[in-house]
Amino acid sequence: MFWPISLLFLSLAGLGAALTLPGWSDLVMIAGPSAFASLYLLLRALRGPSGTAVPVVVDGSNVMYWRDGTPQFETLIEVLARIRAEGMQPGVVFDANAGHLLFGRYMGDRDFARRLKLPQNRVLVVANGTPADPTILGAARDMGARIVTNDRFRDWAEAFPEVTTPGHLIPGRFEAGKLRLDTAPPPARKTKRRPEGRRRASS
Repeated sequence: MFWPISLLFLSLAGLGAALTLPGWSDLVMIAGPSAFASLYLLLRALRGPSGTAVPVVVDGSNVMYWRDGTPQFETLIEVLARIRAEGMQPGVVFDANAGHLLFGRYMGDRDFARRLKLPQNRVLVVANGTPADPTILGAARDMGARIVTNDRFRDWAEAFPEVTTPGHLIPGRFEAGKLRLDTAPPPARKTKRRPEGRRRASS
């Protein structure tokens, strides 16, 4: 952050000198472009480096039921759009039968990635006969990510105790047609300090 600000001030000073001091007009050819370049670098620095989106794992086969309790592809699209809007980077995991439920035929990683407009390496359809739950939980653990789902994963709590941690699972729902996604982490619990006992005065 220091260098973009310093370069911007120097460029503006040079530009001011070129516009006000006689004989310095040629300096505007250097100071002007330099000021624009330094402003661009400053804005990038304030925005933060690219690739800083927080990863989340989306339980696709759960999320697609959030509206009216029926599998709908549009529900997935809306949830993913909200996730991106809140600065998170989704990866989606589906059960093997997700394509049949949504489109009447089997769909693999590439098919879903194309329809969801996601890179193929961020979409996974598990093999037929394989539960998606351990894949979702394992991926979230490896990435240190939260999980977007209404599933509580009670059957997997022993192997993945983090599912009981408040905020690890991000539930959602539709109320009056509007998406409610509980992405806010729970407030930190305040630990009460035990008062120190009074010391006896030495005799």
